[in-house]
Amino acid sequence: MERGNVAGKELEFAQRHMPLRELVLPAPGTADLWLLDLLRLGSPLQPGEPMPAQGLTVRQQRAMRRFYLRLLLGSYLGLPGKDVHISRVIKGKPVLDPAQHESTLQFSMAASDRYCLIGVTSGAAIGVDLETRERQAGNPLGLARRYFSREEYAELAALPATELPAAFLHSWACKEAMVKAAGHGIANRLARFTVNVRPGEPAAVLSMEEDDASAWQLRSFVAGQALMGAVTVRYPELKLRGFALLPVA
Repeated sequence: MERGNVAGKELEFAQRHMPLRELVLPAPGTADLWLLDLLRLGSPLQPGEPMPAQGLTVRQQRAMRRFYLRLLLGSYLGLPGKDVHISRVIKGKPVLDPAQHESTLQFSMAASDRYCLIGVTSGAAIGVDLETRERQAGNPLGLARRYFSREEYAELAALPATELPAAFLHSWACKEAMVKAAGHGIANRLARFTVNVRPGEPAAVLSMEEDDASAWQLRSFVAGQALMGAVTVRYPELKLRGFALLPVA
């Protein structure tokens, strides 16, 4: 079931338990989105062991994200996770090492505290972002004036104060996904394109300085009560398939 709101429609994530069997790459125009709760998955080095009550350290989260990313990509490639080689290109964007893998697989990863989102496509640039819905920017209009396009800032400034926090978070997630897909850093890039920031309307790329806005598909979504995210793919159409990676049943 889908419910519309400022953060987009609710996306259902079908449960997939470890261990993962070999996965088939999504068809052109489709993106697979994998949602991971690192606390629920537990440490890959100590499967089945409860995680510490105080939660995960930043270092533990980073190591677990790398492990599960390689595990997931390996399932698409038919390889053990340890044999998946990742390199970095423009502005540090991670990609499959072309010297090691002949595959059309492209991916993007985002994290928010204990949660991780991994997007996978075949032959199309993809970017994802994930945010906790309770996150509050200290000065949303100040950030929008500094980083967003003039059109986006004007739209946000015209909103009632009660609608501004959620609209800003939605806009930020959409713009983060776009810069990740293009492989650019945030600095001096967020203002070079405009997304639809109006509450209740579908996410969309309205204009771009260096590309054709109509070539990009942008979607925002909510995942349960805690999370919202955005995904963009450079393809004429976009269908989303959501999966939640769970521990061994």
